[in-house]
Amino acid sequence: MASALPNAPATDDPATGLPAANPATTLVGRRGHWDITARLSSILKHGEAFLEAHPFERGLWLVVAFAAGIVAWVTLPSPAHWIALLFGMSGLALMAAIFLDEANFGHVRLAVIGLAAMGCAGLTTIWAKSELVGQPGISRPLVVWVQGRLVERREEPAKARARLLIRVPFEGFAGPVLVRVNLPTDKDNPAARQGAIVRLRARLMPPAPPLLPGAYDFARTAWFNGIAATGSALSNVEVLRESDRGTTLRGLQSSLARHIRSMLAGSPGNIAAALASGDRGAIAMADEDAMRDAGLTHLLSISGLHVSALVGFVYWIVARALAFVPWIALRVRVPIAGALAGALAGIAYTLLTGAEVPTVRSCLGALLVLAALALGRDPLSLRLVAVGGLLVMLFWPEAVVGPSFQMSFSAVIAIIAFHSAAPVRGFLSSAHYGPVVRFARGIVMLLATGIVIELALMPIGLFHFHRAGVYGALANVIAIPLTTFAIMPLIGLALLLDLGGIGAPMWWLAGKALEFLLAIAHFVAARPGAVTMLPPVEPWSFGLFVTGMLWLALWTGRIRLWGAIPAAIAVTVMIFAPTPDILVTGDGHHVGITGQGEDLLVLRDGRGDYMRDSLLELAGMEGQLRPLEDWPAARCSADFCTIAINRNGKRFTLLMARTREYIDDMELESACERADIVVADRRLPWACRPKMLKADRTFLAKTGGITINLASGKIRTVAETQGRHGWYRWPVTGEIKSGLKQQIPQPSVGAAPSAFKP
Repeated sequence: MASALPNAPATDDPATGLPAANPATTLVGRRGHWDITARLSSILKHGEAFLEAHPFERGLWLVVAFAAGIVAWVTLPSPAHWIALLFGMSGLALMAAIFLDEANFGHVRLAVIGLAAMGCAGLTTIWAKSELVGQPGISRPLVVWVQGRLVERREEPAKARARLLIRVPFEGFAGPVLVRVNLPTDKDNPAARQGAIVRLRARLMPPAPPLLPGAYDFARTAWFNGIAATGSALSNVEVLRESDRGTTLRGLQSSLARHIRSMLAGSPGNIAAALASGDRGAIAMADEDAMRDAGLTHLLSISGLHVSALVGFVYWIVARALAFVPWIALRVRVPIAGALAGALAGIAYTLLTGAEVPTVRSCLGALLVLAALALGRDPLSLRLVAVGGLLVMLFWPEAVVGPSFQMSFSAVIAIIAFHSAAPVRGFLSSAHYGPVVRFARGIVMLLATGIVIELALMPIGLFHFHRAGVYGALANVIAIPLTTFAIMPLIGLALLLDLGGIGAPMWWLAGKALEFLLAIAHFVAARPGAVTMLPPVEPWSFGLFVTGMLWLALWTGRIRLWGAIPAAIAVTVMIFAPTPDILVTGDGHHVGITGQGEDLLVLRDGRGDYMRDSLLELAGMEGQLRPLEDWPAARCSADFCTIAINRNGKRFTLLMARTREYIDDMELESACERADIVVADRRLPWACRPKMLKADRTFLAKTGGITINLASGKIRTVAETQGRHGWYRWPVTGEIKSGLKQQIPQPSVGAAPSAFKP
């Protein structure tokens, strides 16, 4: 082989007898090595210069890295991936500590070590909690007698039922497990209270995985809450031993809710009970839908707004009252006394309303604000938000991937970041103006803050719920001050005056304020275009949006504007997310077809509102469900329905089974040959061989619910999003044959979505 450098002759090494190294070739190798080293050094120097020129809060990004580690554990599919990531981040931190000297690369060194360490800590935290508290579900649906101690009881008058959480011994489990049962009112027993030993016959199911890709994952929630099964009661509940407990927090909550509803009738009383006690079970569906479509649902969930309103009101009242007494004001630090009273009120309110994770999170944030006030520090800073977020993630790391955590912290971060921006601070520095100008500027800032919050929260709501209220910012401009400064104080005063039996006037005023709030919700929800719908989007686009918004919020100066670029790209990708053409639930029982007008064509009507709403939301449609047999272009018999779907000039024939009755093999084989896609909630014989895809019980058992995009040939499955986490029950391995020319393998861990070529 000719030498690349002919002027450099090869000679033997006299010591070894081997050909000597070519000096020129060695020089080229060293030059390549030094080129790589020089480029790496240049990158590190640029990074160091960037961090030096743009001061930042190190602690904020460390908390973000902790959250990123949690998200990585949920996203990555298997323990092998988690361990690899831990080793990778640990190795990166070790290399930075060894090879980067603090004199030249101090900022980069600390950033790499800190971010890698916190990422490892976040991943380890949620992995450890999953191993400690994770509860596998039952293996299959069962109809059994359930007997055990009633742990929790939730009243839901609007749905004519109560929801019981019972701890029962269960075959196949080492110890007692939690079972959640819906109990209709006509099967209830007044003696079935918290702590009682109860017995009833129930139909139980394993905690349900997502209905379709992008849907709510109850199985994951149940895993971390220790729930092994859910179901409905088939018999009356028997109380074998009444509760020996006295007054419980849940009992106080129910008693408070009943008292409020007795003082305020109708919808205002139901909303007031939700605000004061956290009991939302009596709110009518029409009112709840209106609040949701108007962007006011957050007012019904006990969270930061309610806790802050109560804590701030108590702090202000106590501080003012003590300041009016000179003897006390001279001997007691009034801010500390007010903060202590507010803290006690916040903790009591949190416990009374059920101590749900969002409420606990809000209480922690309020306590940090009170501590800052007592110490004379800035109560509204991103540092306090970071501390509160870290505390929540240490105890409830799984909350990071839920909408409640994301929306509440996003709202607070958006408010603080917006008001800390230099142009906003300059706009608000209007001390030399008169009261009219200051008031007008306050109104403008209130509206602008509402718009900023809505811009930050709408993509999050669309990602999780696939629908959002468009006019939420305008509605919240009125609703939030109304709730904070009128409704909550009036309810508190009414309850206080009820101790003396003189609370009726306050209840009347609170009722009028609540009627006004409901009128706003129904008016806004009824406006044209009040609701926007979006089908499930790719998770990476949502991650890109969150990354951009964090960059926009956590940096200072003009550099923060760079975050708007990835956020805008992500929103654009989300807006143009394609609507799936066919939706098939994991049991094959429900099939939805889009693109045939405003309504969603369905193979079967759902038995309840949940299935109807879920299918419409996951299809990104605002219409109604329309049975396929009523569609003129469909042909339905007692056993099958057939419809032709045209997409991009191509025609696809869809064949769907309606019953499980025996079909002649020859007739079934002929029908399958004429179809491109076949869907069935039973196992179809091998002779059924459609042209593209056979989604029968065998196929769906291994994929879960699926969505099909005919234009791109892409199939998204529930299974591909689950990985080897404990809450998803994987079937036995194997391949799935879907047609004559197509083989779709079982979704393996980390596999890309299956696809067929039309």
